[in-house]
Amino acid sequence: MVYEDMAQDPWPNLASLFFEQAAKLGDRPFMWSKHDGQYRPQTWAEVADEVKAVSRGLRALGVKPGDRVMLVSENRPNWVVADLAIMAAGAITVPAYTTNTEALNEHIIADSGAKVAIVSTAPLAERLLPAAKRTGAAHVITMAPVEPHDGIDVLTWDALKEKGAALPDDVEEVAATVERGHPACFIYTSGTGGLPKGVILSHHALLSNIRSIRIAFEPILSGTEIFLSFLPLSHSYEHTCGFLFPISIGAEIYYAEGADTLTNNMVEVRPTIMTCVPRLYEVMRQRILAGVARQGGSKEKLFNKTLALGLKKVDPEQGLGLGEKLVDMAMERLVREKVRQRFGGRLKAMVSGGAPLNPDVGKFFNALGVTLLQGYGQTESAPVVSCNPPGAVKMHTVGTPLPEVEVKIADDGEILVKGGLVMDGYWNNPETTAETIQDGWLHTGDIGLIDEDGYLQITDRKKDIIVNSGGDNLAPQRVEGILTLEPEIAQAMVVGDKRPHLVALLVPDEAFIKDYAKQAGAARDLTALADDKAFHGALRDAVDRANQRLAQIEKVKRFMVAAEPFTVENNQMTPTLKVRRHVVKEIYGDRLEALYG
Repeated sequence: MVYEDMAQDPWPNLASLFFEQAAKLGDRPFMWSKHDGQYRPQTWAEVADEVKAVSRGLRALGVKPGDRVMLVSENRPNWVVADLAIMAAGAITVPAYTTNTEALNEHIIADSGAKVAIVSTAPLAERLLPAAKRTGAAHVITMAPVEPHDGIDVLTWDALKEKGAALPDDVEEVAATVERGHPACFIYTSGTGGLPKGVILSHHALLSNIRSIRIAFEPILSGTEIFLSFLPLSHSYEHTCGFLFPISIGAEIYYAEGADTLTNNMVEVRPTIMTCVPRLYEVMRQRILAGVARQGGSKEKLFNKTLALGLKKVDPEQGLGLGEKLVDMAMERLVREKVRQRFGGRLKAMVSGGAPLNPDVGKFFNALGVTLLQGYGQTESAPVVSCNPPGAVKMHTVGTPLPEVEVKIADDGEILVKGGLVMDGYWNNPETTAETIQDGWLHTGDIGLIDEDGYLQITDRKKDIIVNSGGDNLAPQRVEGILTLEPEIAQAMVVGDKRPHLVALLVPDEAFIKDYAKQAGAARDLTALADDKAFHGALRDAVDRANQRLAQIEKVKRFMVAAEPFTVENNQMTPTLKVRRHVVKEIYGDRLEALYG
């Protein structure tokens, strides 16, 4: 392995961790990105030199320890360089999503007090520069050329480095003075409701979390691990698991080009570890099943046989008989090996986090020989609290708490977390901080239980629980997860608080829309199809199938079709693909209520 034993955790801060790894790994590849259609590497030494140059440039601009620097960029090596350079100067990184509106950028700059911002592209700068001007930010650094903006000092990336060229080469020495308890970043929670809050994460919290992750995953770590980074680095999940943790074990990081090319990138990169949110795994499952259905014939039968045997094998209450084991061994070569090749062929684990994963999705991949581990966490816990241990998976749970992390269940069912990973609080929000952290315990707002083997199971968000008119508590995420397992349904949201039963808002699957429109001679227009009785009838069949797997009080009695998918762009989803329930209810609330008429 390329990392030292972390039990002693010798680094004072994250920047010093990086510089130590760069000194050891030197000319070995560190980060890979696409240029002219090919992945090209930057070595640890090259990245370290770039970090030092940018950090000196920031200091030359007047950035001091404790200052906040906003970072608005898609995933790319310079995102990592910027973050490390900011921390090496003793400043605090304030990452922002590339999907943020101008108003959200203004809120984050104003709330954090950032005087400097770094932005990657001209389109992103269009939503940042006016916000920066109105909030009094002094400097904006651009990774690509942008038009000048009145009242803002706009510097290019290269000009920033030139500004710092006259400063002494003492970045590592300056970085070493940053104390472990100093804030490393303010990560503004994407939030499913209201304005984002700035979560203060110290170097200590992040170092504690990556140490716990390393200990938990040590059984599968060997040689140089290869990560494929896809989720936004501005989200705490990718920030820790796809950036800081790989640095701590000396891994290589490849940056995916985008959602449309993710499967191709997996074949190119051949990652050993990958982290994603459940929505991406759901889409992968749907595409695999659709592809198998298109092939039909003997290939479809062979796949279905493999899946059935695999599901039985991963079920601890079933298992395979002797004859089935022999058949399953043949399926390993005929089917599972081909499936694994679609994921690059050397994947040790895919890890799901950021939102609840439907257990059937996890069982599907594990049955096909692709290890999928569900974990749990939140921004306020740096973020990973628990994960299924490799080799001991309980798919309906989020695994056991990480080493050095305490978890308990409050009297009302809320999950409480304690340990070095807990945030310092919310920036400029002492009241909410006091409500969220009590006696050292982080109140997660999630409801769950711990089973007899110490595995944590999430049942729902405390604030999202539906209490029907009969007083029954229902978990909407469970119902929605079962609805979206049906191939006709891409997305779903159910409501029913203080009502006798549930109703649903459905987004049909794009392939289903296409096939229906072709057969019915109708337009592929979701708005028009939303009122099409025959189209509703086809969707009703899917809802009825889902209802067979639900308890009586969970069954969806009536539904309506959304006018468009839930997306980040229309503000109906967070950047990590969780439905913003309050936004969707504002749009469809009256029509959903009318379903009870």
